[in-house]
Amino acid sequence: MKPRDVEAVRRSALGYALVAIAATAWGTWPLILKNAPMPAALQSAALMAVLTLASLPVMLRDRVNVRPTLLQWAGVAWLGIGDALNVVLFFAAYQRTTVAIAVLTHYLTPILVALAAPLVLRERPGARTFVAVFIAFAGLVLLLAPWRVGLGGNDAIGAALGAGSAVFYTSNVLVNKRLVEAFSGSEMMFFHGLVATPLLFALVPPSEYALVSRHALGVVMLGALGPGALGGLLFVWGLRRIEASHASVLTLLEPFVAVLLAAGIMGESVGIVSIGGGGLILAGAVLVVTGRPRAPGARPDAAAGNGVQSEP
Repeated sequence: MKPRDVEAVRRSALGYALVAIAATAWGTWPLILKNAPMPAALQSAALMAVLTLASLPVMLRDRVNVRPTLLQWAGVAWLGIGDALNVVLFFAAYQRTTVAIAVLTHYLTPILVALAAPLVLRERPGARTFVAVFIAFAGLVLLLAPWRVGLGGNDAIGAALGAGSAVFYTSNVLVNKRLVEAFSGSEMMFFHGLVATPLLFALVPPSEYALVSRHALGVVMLGALGPGALGGLLFVWGLRRIEASHASVLTLLEPFVAVLLAAGIMGESVGIVSIGGGGLILAGAVLVVTGRPRAPGARPDAAAGNGVQSEP
């Protein structure tokens, strides 16, 4: 194998590992939110504020020596708006319907990314990628089994909120990928947080602050440091090394981990169908990870690592 090919394999392997670790960390969110009852908008605002502050010291060392264009700065601003709407819609979906329906609709994202990547990123996902998306999403449906509960009006609203969050989640993945040449992962996290945090606080009615306990606020802030800040940094660092459609498939590890934790810690039952669904999610992830990496010059982000002073 040529040195260039070896480097491509190493780069891809690290990217897959970082995204998988981030998705695993995000799988703890249902457990965290269960122990931090508060309005969805305030949960989201507190999360984004901690993410922004936590990324500042990392950003001071993790820089890209490129002067961003006005269009790229506009992309960061949109990333802040899109991320704010993604988080608040997803947390609201959790509160309006079952975890299964909220997560299932939120994770329409891999399908949307696979469809949009050729147009937005000029990626050309092969048949293997689309097969992986189909297998993993089918596994997600079996894992969560939303048909096990009776559906009502709130479930329809929750599903709509989850699907809305998927649209903005897709936008986040695509915009992040477009900006990797001008911003490091921590720079994107900090600067987009400057937009997202005040927007989220503006969505919180003043009367809701009195409904929050110190314990709930502390739990959300600790979660924001762990799966929030650390998971977010690992994801964007990994995303610069692999295709967006591949990263979105690996994020399906998040609901898989959430179900495992629900069974192991929260005492929820997991049937044979759910176990089979988890196996399909892992199979989709394996299909993505074991695919042949593109040559270094064939990816839109091939030069993304140039000029980076500090990167894991």
